[in-house]
Amino acid sequence: MRLFVAPLMVCILASIAPGSLAVEPPAAQHATSEPGFAPLFNGRDLSGWTNVNCAPSTWTVNDNMIVCSGIPTGVLRTDKQYENFILEVEFRHLQPKGNAGIFIWSDPLTARGQPFTRSVEVQVMDGLESDWYTSDGDIFPIHGASMKPENGRGGDRAFPTEKRMNPSPQWNHYRITCINGAVTLAVNGKEVTKGKDCSPRKGYICLESEGSPVHFRNLKIKELPPATPAISAEQSARSDEGFTPLYNGVDFTGWKFTPAHEGHFKASDWKIAFDGEGEDLWSERSFKDFILICDWRWTAKPVTNNLPIILASGEYELNPDGTQAKRPTPESGDSGIYLRGSSKSQVNMWCWPIGSGEVYGYRTDAAMTPQVRAGVTPKANADAPIGEWNRFIITMKGDALTVVLNGTTVLEQARLPGVAESGPIALQMHHSPIEFANIYIKELK
Repeated sequence: MRLFVAPLMVCILASIAPGSLAVEPPAAQHATSEPGFAPLFNGRDLSGWTNVNCAPSTWTVNDNMIVCSGIPTGVLRTDKQYENFILEVEFRHLQPKGNAGIFIWSDPLTARGQPFTRSVEVQVMDGLESDWYTSDGDIFPIHGASMKPENGRGGDRAFPTEKRMNPSPQWNHYRITCINGAVTLAVNGKEVTKGKDCSPRKGYICLESEGSPVHFRNLKIKELPPATPAISAEQSARSDEGFTPLYNGVDFTGWKFTPAHEGHFKASDWKIAFDGEGEDLWSERSFKDFILICDWRWTAKPVTNNLPIILASGEYELNPDGTQAKRPTPESGDSGIYLRGSSKSQVNMWCWPIGSGEVYGYRTDAAMTPQVRAGVTPKANADAPIGEWNRFIITMKGDALTVVLNGTTVLEQARLPGVAESGPIALQMHHSPIEFANIYIKELK
């Protein structure tokens, strides 16, 4: 849940030495001594954990604690997936009304247009109450996951049966039991929240950063036998495929950010807000063969314009008099992603009837063969409605380009003759306001 955090309060509390808030009695009094538990955090570093979409400063280690700054919004996840288990963890918020969470059975990467993963969330929040959420240990599915709650209120959120949370900055203890798609939460020694029939029911464990500083310690896990018979592939989260983030949610580290970009490309928490002016923004590194993930959405109010109709061949449809055929179409802008250092090898983002994903520089090049021009023309318009998030999955291998837009393959093994073997990636400046998010890359051998 996104909640406003006063910047001054965050700065003041973030400057406090992590070990200086000695508030007792410690929640460790609720920890179990039963056998079979293993540390999930070694107290020294973040070995065994992956920073999914945050800056290095977001997740640090101090005094046997995982210290989360809360900036930007995002997640830290385990390297390993878990199915049936008992997880124990202690946490404390460093300010009243702080917000965070623990995700279970999570995917490895964030969902389209979201800073969080598909998972089941165990709420970690302080002093915030309403008709549809509490700070006492709610459990609910997010971003495509599902769960049937016990003690629900008509939705898919499970509510605690009593209030047992210690207020900030005191420590709290969670015991989260996950067995065959059922999850129960004990807060400070007593079970209060339950859900069942979860999907997925195998995946990663995540800690959530959401705007306010929070500490985690004494993380330990007891793995339990898997389900019999084994769960189906649909009941398991996706596996880690080796993607790394190209944007950290705080600044433009890794990008050639110059004064020409100031005030135009803005680090806006987990999103990049771009007003459409300035210059193209290029990555510092060059890439050869890769898979690139990038989410994007238009932010300008759409205006209906007559836009050209493109045939499957890549040619423009013509009227009987030889002029271009056009169709009234809502339009909010034009942008794209440049590949291998060239504006010609651009994967288009636009509102034309043909849809996004085409390679304009090759489609309109009369020197290219008909096969090449048809190959870089989208097979379908898979764009989300204007204002909603889209996700590109762009695969570049040799001179072959495949583009998947919102789950639909719009280009498949399209050839880009003469494209460079390696080069940087750019977010295009084309005078159109747009937001980018969830930019990940996986280099291919």
